Amino acid sequence: MADITVEKNIVLALKQVYDPEIPVNIYDLGLVYEIKVDENKKAYIKMTLTAPNCPMVDELLQDVHDAVSDVPNISDVAIELVFDPPWDKSRMSEEALLELGFL
Repeated sequence: MADITVEKNIVLALKQVYDPEIPVNIYDLGLVYEIKVDENKKAYIKMTLTAPNCPMVDELLQDVHDAVSDVPNISDVAIELVFDPPWDKSRMSEEALLELGFL
């Protein structure tokens, strides 16, 4: 039960991080592929970018690290940036699609 709460809190934290080029949070954009928390309370975030050549990658990764680090009971954060599978708009939440005018 506690791990589910921690993971929900990580999701809430990630929803406070916005893509620098799109006015939608990275979670609803579908940039977060996986969230895991190990027995030592280290969070593992697997995520992607909307484009592999995003000029704001360092800032975005720092924002993710900072947001997840602030979640109670998280001891450390590791972020894996992946580009396979590539991101596309089908990964976006309904809220994000609505916000961007795709619905």
